[in-house]
Amino acid sequence: MTLKTFGLAAATALLAFATPAHAKLSSQEAKMVEAVDKGHDRWIGVLEAITRQNSGSRNLAGVKKVGDMVTPELEKLGFKVEWVDQSAAKRSGHLIATRTGRPGSTKMLLIGHLDTVFEPDSPFQGVKRLNETTLEGPGIEDNKGGVVTMFAALEAMQAAGTLSAATITVVLTGDEEDAGDPIDVARADLVKWGQWADVALDFEGLSQIDGKDMGAIARRSSNSWQINATGKEGHSQGIFSTSAGHGAIYELVRIIDRFHKELPEDKLTFNVGLIAGGSVAQLDADLVRAQVAGKTNIIPALAVARGDFRTLSDEQSERIKAKMQAIVAQHLPGTSAEIVFEQGYPPMAPTEGNRGLLRRLNLINADLGLEQMAELDPLKRGAGDISFVARYVDGLVGMGPAGDGAHAPGETVDLPSIKRQAKRAAILMTRLSMEKR
Repeated sequence: MTLKTFGLAAATALLAFATPAHAKLSSQEAKMVEAVDKGHDRWIGVLEAITRQNSGSRNLAGVKKVGDMVTPELEKLGFKVEWVDQSAAKRSGHLIATRTGRPGSTKMLLIGHLDTVFEPDSPFQGVKRLNETTLEGPGIEDNKGGVVTMFAALEAMQAAGTLSAATITVVLTGDEEDAGDPIDVARADLVKWGQWADVALDFEGLSQIDGKDMGAIARRSSNSWQINATGKEGHSQGIFSTSAGHGAIYELVRIIDRFHKELPEDKLTFNVGLIAGGSVAQLDADLVRAQVAGKTNIIPALAVARGDFRTLSDEQSERIKAKMQAIVAQHLPGTSAEIVFEQGYPPMAPTEGNRGLLRRLNLINADLGLEQMAELDPLKRGAGDISFVARYVDGLVGMGPAGDGAHAPGETVDLPSIKRQAKRAAILMTRLSMEKR
């Protein structure tokens, strides 16, 4: 359970929304639907503009430029906008926008990001319209389409007169795709606002299965590990002897093989992404390349492997770490090894409070005449920024648009889904804003 659970506080209100009196849209909600439709073309223009501006995570000036481009849109909606410099974490910065509504109303945190995986040297740049419903461009769904969907929902609330009552903080990070270091510094502001909030809505892309919109209430963690194994360098004729031992590569292979056999459990995945061994095995400063040297007749002295593992809860993370450490500690003769873990993205567990929010969203789907959204298997989503606040506040993932090919050349966004998601978000935020806390 989260520390600030939404489920119990919302139980009574949830029953009220389920009554026949709420089986259709209110007049204000109908105005929001109309406003989303009316403003759609303008927001697509904004989406095209910010997508043309490269904002790879390491393009610090480009990320700031996108922040500058969207700041006027938030200011028009009555938000006080601040740029938080992140040079201490070797990244550009975060855009944080706040507005205060009716005293005691639900405090809502809206999360998105300004950066993409495509740096300036990527050949995938610009925007292309593929057909009436599809645009192609770098980060056009992840997450520039999500940012535009968020803004379209807020504008619809303003048009219907409901935004003034809402207490909202928007956090658009500038390094979601490649988080700054140290990560505690890079995510300090997001965590602060997560502790402040009652509800968090993540505007990354909408998940779909067989063309059906899915409700995401959980995200798995992303943790990195590195194994450093050592052995006694010597002539290969003595391999496996008491004096020579088994060598560093056999020790590393033993460990990885036992990971493969002994770690598997529900909702866990683990991967070996890089491996090297020999007389020399040295990683570069970015930990993505290795310098290796060795001969067939020399027992290798060094071996190194890097990988990740993904879990659904903090408890599962700690259990898996302990199992990995125990496996590493059982060395082959004449060898040694250590495993080092690096802090990454924490998990967002599927709490009852999160499920309560999805039930809320499905009541809205019924009122809009849309299909119910089934709960998405967390294996279908990667890690994301909402996970840093998930232990403090209940939330929903995937409030942004649908698309295809995220993180790869040819990434697209489905334009009708921007309308659909903006309507859902505007109504959900309006209903939440009417509650007292």
